Amino acid sequence: MKITIKDIAKLAGVSTATVSKIVNNKIDDVSDTTVYKVRKIIKEKNYTPNYLARSMVTKKTKTLGLIIPDIRNPFFTDIAKGAEDRANELGYSIFFCNSDDDLDKEFTYINSLIEKQVDGIMLAGAAKRDRDRERKININIPIVAVDRNAYYKGIKGSIEIDNYTGAYKGVNHLISKGYERIVFVSGPLETKPSMERLRGYKKALKDAGKIIDNENIIVGTYERNFGEKVIETLDYSLKNVGFFCGNDLIAIGLIKSLKEKNYKVPEEIGVVGFDDIYISLLISPSLTSLRQPSYKMGYESIELLIKILDNNNEEKNKKMLKTRLIIRESTNRINLD
Repeated sequence: MKITIKDIAKLAGVSTATVSKIVNNKIDDVSDTTVYKVRKIIKEKNYTPNYLARSMVTKKTKTLGLIIPDIRNPFFTDIAKGAEDRANELGYSIFFCNSDDDLDKEFTYINSLIEKQVDGIMLAGAAKRDRDRERKININIPIVAVDRNAYYKGIKGSIEIDNYTGAYKGVNHLISKGYERIVFVSGPLETKPSMERLRGYKKALKDAGKIIDNENIIVGTYERNFGEKVIETLDYSLKNVGFFCGNDLIAIGLIKSLKEKNYKVPEEIGVVGFDDIYISLLISPSLTSLRQPSYKMGYESIELLIKILDNNNEEKNKKMLKTRLIIRESTNRINLD
């Protein structure tokens, strides 16, 4: 016979309400001793909650949806890991969805997650948006937007990075190292992070008394292959050029191409990335980058989503996290001045 929550309560000498709190990780008013005892019995008896029965009473399934644009990008992989870890700690399960940076696929996943009756969705959206189409989708569960902007009516919170300040720091670092022409290489500018990084880039140039030239703004994709092809599009000398890249994958592809063409990094050319994914430390030369707290973004997005679910909070909750400039070999040259 399947053991029940009442059986656990009887064995532990506590109420069913106390066992329920422990099962659902709501243990603020439960002593450590009681929590340990109940969890020990749960493990020994191999007890698993009846989530279907519980959802009929609580109207919650204890499941969440997570949509990211590119599982191959370590930045989004870290976000997913942080989200999964916090969800598990709080007693939730996650359905993972990879949209391939495609808005139509994102729509399909949202409808599928709603059909599965998830309690809420954490969304790192596709780059290209369609405000009118998004607002027409009927979403009756909360969404927390992570990193990128989206326009669904169900969005109740967001976690972002201070991309403007991060870009300003990265570009200013290249200028301080004596690189004369500063080139901005980015993925699509439709996303808020891209727009904010471009704004930070322009502000840093302006403060340094440099001319903002659209020829130095190159837009493509957030993939390594795009970074490799950038050099082929330039028709000016690359000596003493500093590249500020919209993410580390672009920067890694750029460095690969520069090395193949026998350019010296950082002696002749400087490269700064954005994200500080683990590969940035492993390439040669190692990559100077703006570190984003990607794991923390995923972790805290789940905290925010569950807070909204628990409090039925209608106000939009916003949180902004800081970047940190990590200086490595790709810009570590002696200033020419």
